[in-house]
Amino acid sequence: MGLLQRLEMRQGQALVMTPQLLQAIKLLQLSHLDLAAYVDAELERNPLLERAEVEEPRGEAPAPAEEFGGDGDGDGGEPSAEPWLAQDLNPSRGEIESDLGTRLDNVFPDEGPAAREAPGGDSLSLTPAPWGNAGGSFDGEAPDFEATLTAESSLRDHLAGQLDLATRDPVERLVGGFLIDAIDEAGYLREDPATVAERLGVGLDLVGRVLGLVQGFDPSGVGGRDLAECLSIQLRERDRFDPAMQALVSRLDLVAKRDLAALRKLCGVDDEDLADMLAELRQLDPKPGRAFGSGPVEVLVPDVFVRPAPDGSWLVELNSEALPRVLVNQSYYATVARGAKSDTDKAFLSECLQTANWLTRSLEQRARTILKVASEIVRQQDGFFLNGVAHLRPLNLKTVADAIGMHESTVSRVTSNKSIGTSRGTFEMKYFFTAAIPGAAGAAAHSSEAVRHRIKQLIDGEADDVLSDDALVQRLRHEGVDIARRTVAKYRESLRIPSSIERRRERAALAR
Repeated sequence: MGLLQRLEMRQGQALVMTPQLLQAIKLLQLSHLDLAAYVDAELERNPLLERAEVEEPRGEAPAPAEEFGGDGDGDGGEPSAEPWLAQDLNPSRGEIESDLGTRLDNVFPDEGPAAREAPGGDSLSLTPAPWGNAGGSFDGEAPDFEATLTAESSLRDHLAGQLDLATRDPVERLVGGFLIDAIDEAGYLREDPATVAERLGVGLDLVGRVLGLVQGFDPSGVGGRDLAECLSIQLRERDRFDPAMQALVSRLDLVAKRDLAALRKLCGVDDEDLADMLAELRQLDPKPGRAFGSGPVEVLVPDVFVRPAPDGSWLVELNSEALPRVLVNQSYYATVARGAKSDTDKAFLSECLQTANWLTRSLEQRARTILKVASEIVRQQDGFFLNGVAHLRPLNLKTVADAIGMHESTVSRVTSNKSIGTSRGTFEMKYFFTAAIPGAAGAAAHSSEAVRHRIKQLIDGEADDVLSDDALVQRLRHEGVDIARRTVAKYRESLRIPSSIERRRERAALAR
């Protein structure tokens, strides 16, 4: 059998991912914050793109919406092009003067007689501001009150200020500053003293001495390496760190389990003394650094709003604040294209125009797709919006994809990093996709999130009898939910609810 070399031509079909298609897919799964950053980068890179600032008239809807009946049936419409239109609503100075019938010098005196021409042609205000020059302004305008506001003190700044007063030794200040930098937002030291000594090239005794100095700072308990040391520092400052309390703090695991019998034996106290010690332990702060905050709180901005319509239907609309608006400056392109002479300039302009057009179309298609998917989610989960979590239905990506005629991967990208604002709060889109738990005796399936919510309700409604996991299984089966005991235990642990034994011990401790 001989080997031959020859050329062959074969015809076949293949899916090619163009750069524009990859960009559209990328935009689809970005959150509104990441999308805003991406658009800002494109605005800096592409001279043909410009931001469209739209001022919504009062009393009108700020975003396109889809409306359908409360029974869950209805067709999803397409958003209008309104969010991508821009108009110039900023009048010029001449128009304002014409409308008011007077010059702005008479309306704003600070800009009139008080202004004098400087030798260089610049205007210099000679009239002092009513509040002085607090804002550092020389144009006669009111001072900037934001410049006079004090910034919130951080935990690090608070500890550094105390360190400056506590010691004058430059070496101790260096070690103390390093230790303060290693304290997290909760007030715990996350660096081993031996590692600190090795990095700074100092003795471990010096690091220990400075650490003891830092642990005496306010707030009480700061600088502890674990919860036990944090509580011990606070108890020492209260002069309550006796041998019995020391034994109690050394076994916080037994405190978490509410094992009162083992704690009484360990501490050598009776029931009354142990109850007082536990009550005193609850008064301590396990996270002393949280009083100084942990930076600005980021509010979850919904991408879609769902609100009831007057006729009982649901109105689904896009959040206009989360939609970046960009326009292609065709007039600028025409002006520059006429002056382009080299092939390189023409190719660059052509590429910029193509990229700009594709970006605007991709943003519009992204908005339409999000609105379409969100409308189908609302239609599928209308029971949740009417009656709450207990009426969530089992839902997966394939169900929504088949209903709106899209691929399952597209729905997955749309629901990633997106949220829906409702009257019950703001929820991620992934929240509405829950697994199905079969119903007992042939009943309909139940949503896992609804079952988890029902478990919490049953435990919160416990009276004298504490429900075990087996008892919860029986209660749920009577309500038509066929669930295993291990699933109940998993859901209970996900809700951070202790076991029935621990809850029973806690009640016994509180009864005393």
